[in-house]
Amino acid sequence: MYRFLLTPRWWGINLFVALAIPFCVFMGTWQLGRFEDRVQTHEAAEERPAPGTMAAEPLDELLPVDTVTSGRPATASGRYADQFLVPGRKLDDRSGFYVLDMLRTDSGKALPVVRGWLPGKAGKTPVPAAPAGRVTVTGDLQASENTGTDGVDAKGGLPDGQVGMISAASLVNLVPYDVYDAWVTLQDTGTRAGASGSGASGTADAALTTGARDRGDAALRPVPAAAPQGSGLDLKAFQNLGYTGEWFVFAAFVVFMWFRLLRREAEAARDLKLGLIADEDSAAS
Repeated sequence: MYRFLLTPRWWGINLFVALAIPFCVFMGTWQLGRFEDRVQTHEAAEERPAPGTMAAEPLDELLPVDTVTSGRPATASGRYADQFLVPGRKLDDRSGFYVLDMLRTDSGKALPVVRGWLPGKAGKTPVPAAPAGRVTVTGDLQASENTGTDGVDAKGGLPDGQVGMISAASLVNLVPYDVYDAWVTLQDTGTRAGASGSGASGTADAALTTGARDRGDAALRPVPAAAPQGSGLDLKAFQNLGYTGEWFVFAAFVVFMWFRLLRREAEAARDLKLGLIADEDSAAS
């Protein structure tokens, strides 16, 4: 009754089933492994101290930025050069913009430094000037932004002096020097922090602050460091878990369909043997 399993048609069906089931199991296991890796990364991140509470280290020792070094305090020395405004950024549900200054380091490369956030519209709100002379900054290290980062304006067409995305790829086209593939956000936006190590006195700092107030410049607010991507149980982690279930469902569906076809073919062969249905070859003759 099962001689039909030796026909070319069923050889093809059996070969497909024999290949499809291991493939589905492999893909399901791989997706489950991805989910478990994300869980372990999340647990490791939870056990580590908050990145911002760690001791500051030189910038070059923390590069490239990854899930471990993202958010760590980094230090760099140099002189401020070009300044850009990053519009369309919110802080505490208020619209505003970032003040981004390029710090030319001793190596010649520039580190993008977000000195703070200001409410209002970029280009129409007074911006405090960056400290002059050699400075040493300490800020939380961040990876370059991409088109998927919240607040990024990838449409372009911004006025001169404004950028929609903080990344080396976008900034290197606007300045005549190399740019680090990272940036820092200052948590102390006062002039004292910006001028630390430059030899500026407290009196000079106070004078700068008073001068900014006299010009009507708003006080910069620190931009919190964003959590590193891929370090928590985000949507992608649960997508991996969902894909795991889908692949095992596919494997079960293949087995179910094979068994259903086998049973239907066996019932047809039995009915033909009992004469309940006519043989197609006999009916054709």
